[in-house]
Amino acid sequence: MNKISKKLAAYFIISFLVLETVLMMYLHQNIVHTRVDEEYSRLLATGSNHRNVLIDHYSDETITHIVLMEAEGDRGVIITDKNGEIIRSSDGKLEDLLPSQSFLQDPLVQDDRIIEQEWEDSPYIISAHPYKIDEKYSGYVLMFQSTEPLEQLVRKLNLHFGLAGGAIIVILFIIYSILSKFLTRPLIRMKEATEKLSDGKFDVSLPAGGNDELGELSIAIRKLANDLERMKKERNEFLASISHELSTPLTYLIGYLKVAMRPDLTEEERNHYLLIIAEESNRMKDLMKNLMDLAKMDELTFLVSKSDFSAQKFAEDIYRLVQPSFVLKNVHLDLIANKDFQIYADPVRLEQVVLNLLDNALKYSNENTTVTFRISKEQNRTVITVADEGIGIPEEQIDMIFEKLFRVEKSRSRTFGGSGLGLAIVKELVEAHGGSIEVKSELGKGSEFTIRM
Repeated sequence: MNKISKKLAAYFIISFLVLETVLMMYLHQNIVHTRVDEEYSRLLATGSNHRNVLIDHYSDETITHIVLMEAEGDRGVIITDKNGEIIRSSDGKLEDLLPSQSFLQDPLVQDDRIIEQEWEDSPYIISAHPYKIDEKYSGYVLMFQSTEPLEQLVRKLNLHFGLAGGAIIVILFIIYSILSKFLTRPLIRMKEATEKLSDGKFDVSLPAGGNDELGELSIAIRKLANDLERMKKERNEFLASISHELSTPLTYLIGYLKVAMRPDLTEEERNHYLLIIAEESNRMKDLMKNLMDLAKMDELTFLVSKSDFSAQKFAEDIYRLVQPSFVLKNVHLDLIANKDFQIYADPVRLEQVVLNLLDNALKYSNENTTVTFRISKEQNRTVITVADEGIGIPEEQIDMIFEKLFRVEKSRSRTFGGSGLGLAIVKELVEAHGGSIEVKSELGKGSEFTIRM
């Protein structure tokens, strides 16, 4: 988890520093350029003002006055004649910075202009202001602005921006510490909880999170722990029930085999015991088949291949298949399929569903009672009903009859046989078709199962 914390800090700090660097560079350059433009504008305005005064009042006194005005401070001035010769200078050091003679003698230069703009590489910014009194008196007023104030500004900006950058880095580390506490610490606890789950320890405790992703993740882990604990309990109960269900027919098989192997038995007695062995073997085969069906459903490996087929023919085929069993037990099977229509389903799986329901109805019905098998169509949905007049289901157990091995788990009775898997298979198959199954039952009066799909 420390790796996540470090990655989070690295990504956050690097991203913020890149953004901060770009913004500071932009702001730094913008401030400097604005200040330089102000210096250019002020230098041009001052030189233009001196030039205008010189044109209006040209005299040695005026030239001296202009030079004296710029003799102090960080500016300087040089006044030249039309030949580029210096008439007066406020500072002798400025004379070495004069523009070329070709520029000073060029009659085409008529506008005020900055002639030295590279202030980073020069001690002065220079502006030229041409003047002309008459044919005899003309030349330039050259203004010089020291770049030292600009360089001081840049140094101060560098200092302040550096301090601001350092302060931001410190603040970022503080924010990282807070984020590490409020984000990575809950993640560490969740990691520890998942490790406990992988070790089979489901009593995990996580703090209640807020209404955010971490809170939702905490709730999901707690729910997962509860589900895993419940699944483990159900698995153990299921395995115990299967073990119990298999052990009974195996005990019968072994016992009756030993009896059937006795040499003193008559042929009739031996056949009787062999018939019991065959019944128990079939019982085990049916149980294993049901278990395989459930396993396929849990793994989603079974297929439902839907097609259109006749409802009436489907019902009549099932009726002919099960009718002999009902006759043997003296239970009347009533088929109600008055109108034919098309069913869109998997005929094999749907037959398995109906046969399971009819088998249960026959199993729990007494002699001289009626089982009703009805198939109809209501609002474009197929409705299949199997109703019996048998022993019924206690009200408190109705919601549990679709659980796997419910009968065995409740140890109701072995009088009627069965594995307790049939209704679980029925429910899975009906839901695989996108349908639903409901049951109504009253103890001692019978049950009614209704499928809608």
